[in-house]
Amino acid sequence: MSTNSSTEPLTIVIKLGSSSLVDEKTKEPRLSLMSKVVETCIKLKREFNHKIIIVSSGGIAVGLKTLNIDEKPKEMPKKQAIAAVGQGKLIARWDNLFKQFSQTIAQILITRNDILNWTQFKNAQNTMLELLNMDVIPIVNENDTISTQEIKFGDNDTLSAITASMIHADYLFLLTDVDCLYTDNPRVNPDAKPVYLVKQLSDILGQIDVSKGAGSSVGTGGMSTKIIAANLSTSSGTHCVIANSETPENIYEIVSAFNNIDESGEKYIESIKKGDIPKHTIFKKNEDINQFKSRDFWILHGLVSLGNKIFIDNGCKEALTRKDKAGLLPVGIKKIEGTFHDGECVEIYNMEKDNQFVGKCIVNYGSSDLEKIKGLQSDKIEAVLGYFDSEYVAERGNLAFPVLN
Repeated sequence: MSTNSSTEPLTIVIKLGSSSLVDEKTKEPRLSLMSKVVETCIKLKREFNHKIIIVSSGGIAVGLKTLNIDEKPKEMPKKQAIAAVGQGKLIARWDNLFKQFSQTIAQILITRNDILNWTQFKNAQNTMLELLNMDVIPIVNENDTISTQEIKFGDNDTLSAITASMIHADYLFLLTDVDCLYTDNPRVNPDAKPVYLVKQLSDILGQIDVSKGAGSSVGTGGMSTKIIAANLSTSSGTHCVIANSETPENIYEIVSAFNNIDESGEKYIESIKKGDIPKHTIFKKNEDINQFKSRDFWILHGLVSLGNKIFIDNGCKEALTRKDKAGLLPVGIKKIEGTFHDGECVEIYNMEKDNQFVGKCIVNYGSSDLEKIKGLQSDKIEAVLGYFDSEYVAERGNLAFPVLN
């Protein structure tokens, strides 16, 4: 990870939504904007030696135009078919633009199913890192051709945050159709106030309305998904920026300015207000961590728990979350919810603290066996179950807890 030096090479993830790449009304490609993004990426690479990954939506939007379909259908097979048409054309546009600068790109299509296995997660991570080392710009998108509701990331804001965390990026830029985050929709509320610097996400959650839906007829995200992405990325050591996609070249100034930010951030905010720094919102990474472990991030955000839960007592929670964390023992488990098998991901809640979310784990025992051994000492497991797999319900290496920001 970088220090506060404006000249040090950085890893930057740039996410563009469908509405930035395709005109919402005409469904025509926004080639001029794509060209500006390409020129920005080339400058970031060649003048500053930064490594760049693009997370690009737009496969379905491009497919709609190609097939002369006015509105995105609700049926999953139709959306998948449209994506199959559009994804090839979208990557071809990116390739044609980058080819003007002799820059090689690579397409990475991914679903959550591709990272449910730790080995697959590491393979995806290693592929992206190797492409960056080969001076290639990876272009990542959700594989809408095969993705179903159960294995979707849901939106490319989330995918971009997972990508940024996977490769330990320094910055994640969420380029959208507004300059920054506002306390409400500025188009309908004249009293909406801009938010420029967020040191801790909890500081602003009570000030903003994130209940708005999708931003456009061709996209899937809204401001709420960007808040989620900011939480994911900052908690794993990546600064997250919301900025206007119409001026991607502002990335240079934003990175340079933030790498030299004053300690309180007040001068930084004033510089934005005066126009010395382009308008944007930056969510500061969590400084309390050197680097969020990839495996912890994978357990928390790569795996799907399907609503299955383990409820523990407060003493167990304290043992699990201390610096030299313990494994999860059956004696601390108070209640089981859901049906699951050994090797699956389960959420953990503190029953004695208003069922507060604690973290996630990969269990050694299924729900039916846990019902029998919950609350017992580990030396009773074999007598009750007739077999002994482990003294732990979940090993230390299979437990992960969120970094609070």
